[in-house]
Amino acid sequence: MKKNLFVFIFIFTSQLYSFEFKVASYNVENFFDLQYDKTEYKEFIPHTKSWDTISFNNKLENITQVIQDLDADIIGLQEIESLKVVNSIIHKNPKYKFFSFFKNKNSAIGLALLSKYQITSSSSIIVDKNDKFSRNILKVHLLINNKPLIIYVNHWRSKKATESKRIKYALALKNDIENHSDIDYIILGDLNSNYNEYQTFKYDKNLNDTFGITGINQILNTTVNENFVQKNNIFKYNQQIHFNTWLELPKQKRYSSKFKQENNTPDNIILSSTLFDDKNISYVNNSFEVFTPQYLFKKKQIYRWNRSKKLGYSDHLPIFASFSTKQQNYDFLNNMDESTIKINTISHLYNVQNVTDYKLSNVTVIYKSDNIAIIKQTPNDKAIMIYNPPKELKVGFNYNFTVNKIDEYNGLKEIKKISNIELNKQNKNFKDLFLDGSIVDLDDYKFLNNVIYNIQGVYKKRYLYYQNKKIRLYFKKGIKKPEDGENITISSGQLSIYKSSIQIVLNRETDFKIF
Repeated sequence: MKKNLFVFIFIFTSQLYSFEFKVASYNVENFFDLQYDKTEYKEFIPHTKSWDTISFNNKLENITQVIQDLDADIIGLQEIESLKVVNSIIHKNPKYKFFSFFKNKNSAIGLALLSKYQITSSSSIIVDKNDKFSRNILKVHLLINNKPLIIYVNHWRSKKATESKRIKYALALKNDIENHSDIDYIILGDLNSNYNEYQTFKYDKNLNDTFGITGINQILNTTVNENFVQKNNIFKYNQQIHFNTWLELPKQKRYSSKFKQENNTPDNIILSSTLFDDKNISYVNNSFEVFTPQYLFKKKQIYRWNRSKKLGYSDHLPIFASFSTKQQNYDFLNNMDESTIKINTISHLYNVQNVTDYKLSNVTVIYKSDNIAIIKQTPNDKAIMIYNPPKELKVGFNYNFTVNKIDEYNGLKEIKKISNIELNKQNKNFKDLFLDGSIVDLDDYKFLNNVIYNIQGVYKKRYLYYQNKKIRLYFKKGIKKPEDGENITISSGQLSIYKSSIQIVLNRETDFKIF
């Protein structure tokens, strides 16, 4: 009886003192002090027109507003010039009793971590001592409810440099992690790498000097064999892998910055597998978010700092996630491996990044032009594009075939190679697989690659105005565009994406009529 009582008291006490805490990351964009150190960027030399007392105080008030509203228990900051800036932030946010700061000797900007919980030690990880532009990684040991946690605060080289420079950061992290892989740790900060960097950079010759290998994906192993590490199979690998929390958000919400109107995810919170083992510290499932209060936007753009007006915030949005010292009992760990769920469907192809022998059956070709074909299986299933399809595929016919290669180009999933084509039958009702554009929400990403019909409106300056809405139209080369102000009807357009915005692609002159 005494033994059972002890167990009850132990469990009750451990649950009583377990709690959640929030971890955030925020690139504050060039927060400099007012002391001249000769390492400043020329735009931020103190007591000049572009950076003076008013600038500093306004920046401090604005960053303080974000930090207070974000209300994270631990926050990693990037682009902080000095301890003076850190102390100014803490003076405005006294709840952070502990902090750590590091900056390379000749660097303009450094890294900081503010915490409500005890920091037991901190150090820096050298990335490349021979590169004067290289920034070390801030490594912070914390103790939360007597449970150890390591946080790595990062600010990797920007994309003015090639990918080989960012790989050095990933290698430095990987080497350090191997020394204590049994301790819970979080990798966060501005990695200047998208969560799917290996897809987004590979066609850019100015970045891809590594034969398609990226630091964030292949070195840190957030992907394995070009498939993202998922939570439900995180313990099924023989190598050290990581989960990128961006995967928890719908694709259209995956951004913390914009570049040339494109959604980007340079800021990341990347998790070790130990954060899912229900020991010590655990990740709170689906808690990752981007902090998006209205005041961080102006004219639908991120409200970045404006040096001349001395107003604004940052060109990045904060990101955050929650963790707990209480067991989470993850249901998803008991689920089947994602590769076996709804296999042989087009919808499932959207959940994987690499295939070699993937069989699709009862697929109907619903649209075809010079270099694309669009296929679909059922009205409620997704559609997908085949790039440079075999000539034997004909519109209105049903097939079985094997998918050998898939890809993603400008955010749009596509099939690059198929084989073992078998003709089943003709499908005279193939247009029933089109989507009625007057009814469905064309801003919904789940409809990408579908063929849209029954839209009428006015064409003006590359946009179709219809039903008090507008959508961009893209006409393939050689197709005569309507004049501004002309009314058109779309009978078969491909729902696509351009610079993170939905558009309709018109590949053929028969796809629309002017009336």
